[in-house]
Amino acid sequence: MKKSFTILIVFLIFVTSFSQNKFGKAEVDPVQIQKSYTDWSAYQSKNIMLSRDFTALDFSSKEISKESFLDQLANGNFIPIRLKSEADIYVYKLFKILPKTDTSIKATINQIGFDAYKNYKMEGTAFPQFSFKDLDGNLVTNESMKGKIIVIKCWYIHCTPCIREFPQVNKLVEEYKDRKDIVFMSLAEDSAEQLKTFLARKPLSYSVIPDMKEYMNNALQLNSFPTHFILNKEGMIAKVLPNFESLEVALAKESKM
Repeated sequence: MKKSFTILIVFLIFVTSFSQNKFGKAEVDPVQIQKSYTDWSAYQSKNIMLSRDFTALDFSSKEISKESFLDQLANGNFIPIRLKSEADIYVYKLFKILPKTDTSIKATINQIGFDAYKNYKMEGTAFPQFSFKDLDGNLVTNESMKGKIIVIKCWYIHCTPCIREFPQVNKLVEEYKDRKDIVFMSLAEDSAEQLKTFLARKPLSYSVIPDMKEYMNNALQLNSFPTHFILNKEGMIAKVLPNFESLEVALAKESKM
């Protein structure tokens, strides 16, 4: 009996060691990173991109689905940390939030997890029916956009993060200017008059569709801005993204399909 128990212990140690070797160690100290909201926030924004494809591990290093991982971030007591790996391989693991950790870290993670989970569940679904006129009077509908990849930016004039990324998204439009199968359009809450005045000072290379507050609230149920959508050529939602950085990565992948 003792021999069998010893063999079992050795086997469990081997499995644990193999799992750690397979996935690598945390790229930052899970305890140290929780000591400062500023340090954690800087790490989170730079190193954790929940919209990308990644291998998800729970607290015990067990591989789980992305959906389960995001659900635990939204409703649990965990922080996500990337494990050391090659540059193009992404493995995120959940680590417990310590009792003395700033409560604002947990609250922020829960909100990030909630938004990421909601966005993930929209992927693979049909984008709601639309028939919009942009500021130049051009009509765009689901039917007219079939066979094209559509990049949609949802924003409003007084959203500072939305405006801050204008130079980056404008550069993205320039990068794909020769791709006639990729269309960039934006939905804005504000009126046509307000937008024309604002965009004269802060140009946006997307086509701009005014008065979209009700549509974004009801049809898209957005509660975070900016939000970016990538629709595939069949009109299905390929990705829902919270910022330019994740948009750039996702569009590069979708444009090659």
